[in-house]
Amino acid sequence: MYGPPLSSTAKKLMLLGAGELGKEVAIEAQRLGIEVIAVDRYDQAPAMQVAHRAYTINMLEAPLLRQVIEQEQPDLIVPEIEAINTPTLIELEQEGFHVIPTARAAWLTMDREGIRRLAAEELRVPTAKYLFAETFEEFQHAAKLLDYPLVVKPIMSSSGKGQSICQNESELEDAWNYAQTGGRAALQKVIVEEWVPFDFEITLLTVRSSSGTTFCDPIGHVQKNGDYIESWQPHPMTNTQLAEAQMIAKKVTDALGGYGIFGVELFVTKDAVLFSEVSPRPHDTGLVTLITQDLSEFALHVRAILGFPIPAIRRLRYGASRAIKATDEMNLYQISGVKQALSVPDTQIRIFGKPVTKSGRRMAVILAAGDNISDARDHASQAASYIQITSNFKIK
Repeated sequence: MYGPPLSSTAKKLMLLGAGELGKEVAIEAQRLGIEVIAVDRYDQAPAMQVAHRAYTINMLEAPLLRQVIEQEQPDLIVPEIEAINTPTLIELEQEGFHVIPTARAAWLTMDREGIRRLAAEELRVPTAKYLFAETFEEFQHAAKLLDYPLVVKPIMSSSGKGQSICQNESELEDAWNYAQTGGRAALQKVIVEEWVPFDFEITLLTVRSSSGTTFCDPIGHVQKNGDYIESWQPHPMTNTQLAEAQMIAKKVTDALGGYGIFGVELFVTKDAVLFSEVSPRPHDTGLVTLITQDLSEFALHVRAILGFPIPAIRRLRYGASRAIKATDEMNLYQISGVKQALSVPDTQIRIFGKPVTKSGRRMAVILAAGDNISDARDHASQAASYIQITSNFKIK
């Protein structure tokens, strides 16, 4: 039981991270009459534009994070990005605040070391071989033990920042430096992984709710330097592969606990399914569910964290998504080609409304349906080709 937003009996949801994924969560929460507060490190973030109230703070600074949470007294604290002071969330949870899915899950998945050690060393689920390196000398030693090619990632980053593939010894220094500049902390550890010659990789959206653990159909995707370019649903898998993927996803998400949606990333080879990463929140590749499912990943997340049942998840059609990214840094920009894009059959667009662009920053997404996956991907690609992001003024 709860009252309307902005009343004394309202149920309040605070988003820590107000990007494009948070915006969709905010919209779904408001559809159920929830009061939404959006917090991010920059003004006019997408979810701030649809929230009841917004705050701009550096969420890595514990006093600021605590101050805004204590001031608002939210019923639900919903982390939507990794750059949050998770020790503060743990403290607040111990004091009675409700962190989604749990403060421990937010802490473990914030860095790749925590989640990889949980999955591989505690839960014993299959992963690529890996080592951690805190210095360049340790990094060189890890490379010798694992052999080339290697996947190198900072333990704390997002959207592929700092991630690279190292082909030989001559590329070690560049890979190390890129990981250091792309991560969220100075002089941080990196994870060094063997290259897995996978047949394909998927995101398996896994929902923990009062109805138990359920799964969306697997989502195939293309990533470049760890960042999502396009995705489609469903991705074809054998019954054996799907059962193995669901087993791994359930094992990992059960260990993390709490309610909500989890984006579990998996590599699939001819002989095995390997765990890669997990995010305890809606996943960027899952944007495709806005056009494929009766309940998108965002609707599922909100239902689950509110404690409402999810009797079934239904995919209604084949679909694909394609990210639209800026190529330059601009503080005044325009998006053109929307009319042409929407002339492509079974196509939609979501423009995120970010206040400025950066090189490689995701600014919109094309959603497309089709009679099959190939058809949907073609529609998405064609529509995306019309979209242009331009400006006469560039930040120097």
